[in-house]
Amino acid sequence: MKKPTILCIDDEKIVLVSLKEQLKRIFEEDYYIETVDNGELSLEIVKELVNEDVDIPLVIADQVMVGMKGDELLAHIHTISPRTLTVMLTGQASAEAVGNALNKGRLYRYLSKPWEVEDLTLTAKEAVHSYFQSKTLEKQNTELQAIREELEATNKMLKRKIEVFNKFVPAEFLKLLTLEKDYIELGQCAERTLSVMFADVHSFTLIAESLPLTEIFEFINRFLHDISPFIKKYNGFIDKFVGDAVMALFSNPDDAVRAAIEIQQCIITKRHQDDLLPYQVGISVHTGPVMIGTVGVKHHMETTAIGDTVNVASHIENLTKVYKSPLLITQATANSLREPSHFCLRNIDMATVKGRQEPLELFEVLDAFPEALKKKKLAILDLFQQARTYYAEHHRLMAKKLFTQCLEICPEDQISRIYLSRIEG
Repeated sequence: MKKPTILCIDDEKIVLVSLKEQLKRIFEEDYYIETVDNGELSLEIVKELVNEDVDIPLVIADQVMVGMKGDELLAHIHTISPRTLTVMLTGQASAEAVGNALNKGRLYRYLSKPWEVEDLTLTAKEAVHSYFQSKTLEKQNTELQAIREELEATNKMLKRKIEVFNKFVPAEFLKLLTLEKDYIELGQCAERTLSVMFADVHSFTLIAESLPLTEIFEFINRFLHDISPFIKKYNGFIDKFVGDAVMALFSNPDDAVRAAIEIQQCIITKRHQDDLLPYQVGISVHTGPVMIGTVGVKHHMETTAIGDTVNVASHIENLTKVYKSPLLITQATANSLREPSHFCLRNIDMATVKGRQEPLELFEVLDAFPEALKKKKLAILDLFQQARTYYAEHHRLMAKKLFTQCLEICPEDQISRIYLSRIEG
């Protein structure tokens, strides 16, 4: 590596000799001390040194010289070697000349002729130190910029991978699963109290039989596209797709019921506005402990949610077809609601589901019906509950009379019809 060069420029030989001797004593053999007696030649030397990639930490130049003046010369040198610091020797320099050197020539200091040795020594050492410090910082900044750009590129790549990953494994699932850990491994599991929602298209097999294969997938994806925003809106996430059914998880039961209501209202609206096949969707919500975790093998694992709560939610959804009700929730969900007054609920039955010996109390969410039907069901609410009380107490004739009245007011009430069939059967 070539030694750095300090350049001294003055049209007086004695000044150049004195500068060179003093600078050699200051820097010993670490630097070349180059002297030039005119401005034009010094510019050529600077260009040559720059082309050879030689550091020029310091240029000391007289202001008053034959030909090119010092401030003009320093401005030219700064254009060729921008990092080089300059010192002006002056006995007669005007304020204008010094200002010009400051603004255009990267003037570090000016020294009056004759100069003090201590002053020259301190100025030269500080200037050279400042030059190399600035060069080191510039190099570090360049390296940091390269690292920053590399990190940005890596972050963009990771972000794309995470976006793809989150399409298969919901980020919300991982948050629930990794409360105690900061990584995922096969067999990792945790128990959480959650509200499980199942949403399923009724009579999907019959619908599918009337459609070409591509339209079946279009139908399913359109259905999923319609309902998923409401699940996300209310802080839930889809755990899995099972054919035409969706299983979603919520930490807050109120959110689960609100999402289910808005899904049904959306489907009602689309059934009237779109030329799609008319279809019904049954939704259930059950709340309780859920085991969430990872299953699979070392190189291929999936997240899943299992447990009695999941099984019950699935079976309750099947009952929506029996009761002709778009949204059923269990007593566990009804009891867990933080703001139960915000919902119109009707206690409809005690149902036994597969895998459970004790029956479950079911509630119909009236907010999920079209507005006109909701009003009819609200109109028979007290009458219906009184009829159920008579039925439970085995006053069959009174129960039959009241259920009949319910159907006179609301002929669409399938649940009253079910109780009548039980009484008559």
